[in-house]
This record gives sequence, structure tokens and C-alpha cells, in this order.
Amino acid sequence: MGVPVLRELDGKSPQDFSPDQPAAIVTRVPVNVWNQDRSTPVSAVSVEYRGRSHRMLLKCESYNATGSVKDRTALGLLRDLDAREPLRPGSVVVESTSGNLGVALARLLGELRCHLIAVVDPKTPNSTLQRLGAYGARTHMVREPDGHGGYLLNRLEAVARICHENPRYRWTDQYSNPANPLIHQHTTGPEIIAQAGPELDTIYVAVSTGGTLAGISAHVRPLGRSIRLVAVDAASSLVMSPADGPPTVLSAGSRLVPGIGASRPSSFLRPGSFDRAMAVADATAIAMCRIFLEDTGINLGGSSGSVVSACVDDLAGSTPPRLPLCLAADSGDTYTETLYDDDWLIRTGAFDDVKRSISKFRSDGLGFRLES
Repeated sequence: MGVPVLRELDGKSPQDFSPDQPAAIVTRVPVNVWNQDRSTPVSAVSVEYRGRSHRMLLKCESYNATGSVKDRTALGLLRDLDAREPLRPGSVVVESTSGNLGVALARLLGELRCHLIAVVDPKTPNSTLQRLGAYGARTHMVREPDGHGGYLLNRLEAVARICHENPRYRWTDQYSNPANPLIHQHTTGPEIIAQAGPELDTIYVAVSTGGTLAGISAHVRPLGRSIRLVAVDAASSLVMSPADGPPTVLSAGSRLVPGIGASRPSSFLRPGSFDRAMAVADATAIAMCRIFLEDTGINLGGSSGSVVSACVDDLAGSTPPRLPLCLAADSGDTYTETLYDDDWLIRTGAFDDVKRSISKFRSDGLGFRLES
């Protein structure tokens, strides 16, 4: 069976979807759709760097149903939406997404005989757009950058316009809905603690909405353990800026790596949610992805490369973590035509920086090995 043709709204006001059955027939969501919580594995990795040996844990969220940590987020958001007003066959949900959340929402909504309008931008990989189409989603492409290294602010404007023009449509709002961090408080956080054991002392998490880290923090902090939480951000991101204060940009430059960083402050991260914020340049993250693939055969997604880069940087410090865990949000399968493609790097002007980063890491003795 071939991949369905992707239906793009192309900036126009979307037409109403036709319900799959008459509105007079009242149908509740099948209970088993909500019972999709699953645990993802943790791999132990040996790290050699600058003449020292270390051990790192990698929590592989690519083992979720659609291949990313956003499967958890989508489940939490849709459970919340259904609890507030039941989702019926034919319901239409709208969400702004850089890719992974859209795919996860589209899969679940398809099981519910509902529909998704995914508001995306030109940075969304073609493979992700095809997956959205395969799950029956429609896309609304926002092509105008927002002036903060991405498209998020303009995507959110598009969501607001679509919902205003179609009052029956519903917005999951991954950016401020408490259901986002709550699902990670109840699933991701407890899994990490159970799987990593008593020696765990540092957790590295990429931030975009901040929901994953906020949820993990909400579980970890009350335990009273000495576990540092590190927020890994992208260059030119505003995620870590205070909502009511001046922008705090950890580094300067436009963003190439999807799924990390944002053009607005997080609604979820508060003082005490994390211990330290680290910014990782795109070239460094991409270089780390390629080195990790070469050494282990595992292709990391871009934000996972950022997280591992932050961890490696700390391992080279004077007081390295004893047993760090990196949350790998997704795999690199989605990014074969971008982060792992030399031609794409050349077109974006990042090729030389990535090659220099790889050379520097290798000259410092960086190497990874999966433990059996």
C-alpha cells in the first residue's frame, strides 16, 4: 500500500472536515486507545574523552509507537482534551508542531476517527510530512520566519486564526497545557529513576516547550535525591527567558536542528525546575550525531545530539557526573535527508563547521561504545 498523498492547506483557511458518521450517533472513544503507556529502554554507553573513561546512560525514546518522546505528550494532551469534552468521530484538532508531536497526534487521532491539522514550517523534514499524510493529517505550512531563529510565533498565529475561523476545532496547546508536563511526571520521570538506579546523579533533557523537563523535575525533586537536572537548549532560543522579563538568549544564531529551542519562553519551567542551562550549537549537535552513529551504529536525532554534547562537555570538566543519563527524544531516521546529508549541510552553510567539530572531538579522543 503506497503512502497517501499529503494534503496541504497551503496557508488557506481550512475547509470543514466531513464527520465520519452522523452527529446524531453518539460514540465514545474506545478505552483501549488511552491505555498506550509504554516503557522505553535505557542503554549503557562507555565514553572515552580526553584520556578519561566514563559511563553514560541513554534513554531511547525512539522505542515509542511513532519513534519519539512526543508519543507520551500526545497521549497526555488528548486524554486531557477528551476529559474536558469527549472526542467524537469527526472531531478536528489543530496543533503547531515541528514534526514529532504532529505525527504522534495524527496516529492517535486516526485511531479515534478524528482529524488533525498540523501547522508546520519549511524546517519540517519531508519524511515527517509524508508520515503526517500517511496518518491522514492535513498540514498548514507557515513560510514566514518569526525573526527569532524559527517559525513558532507565526505558527501560533496561524493556529489562532484557524480556530477562530472554525469554532468547532480544538487546540491541544502543547505550549501551556499542564497535561504536557503531567504525563512526563507520571511516566518518563518514574521510569528514569527506576531504570538508572541509585548512582544516577545528572539528567540531561532538551527543551522546547519545556514540558518534558518540567514533568521529570516534578517527579525527581520530591524524592530528595542529589540529582542535577540540566536543561539543554539551542542557540538563539528564548525557552529559558523569563515570561515577564527581558529575553535571555544563551547563544546567537539561527536554528537548524528541529525539536529543540523555541521563539518564546517556556510556560512550564520555573526557578528550581532545573539546576543548569546549557546551549549547544547546531554544528556541535550534528557532529555528535555523526560520531555516535559511526561508533555505535545508532543514529540520534538532532536534539539527542545536543543532549549528548552537553553531557560530554560536563564529562570533560573537573567534577564530571558519576552516572549521567541523556534523554534521547528521537532517532535520526527522520533526518537522513538533513542532519546526516552532506549536501544539505553544504546548502545550509553548516558543512565546514560540522567537519571542524568532528575533527576536534576526534583529536580529543572522543569515542563511544555500547555496553553489552
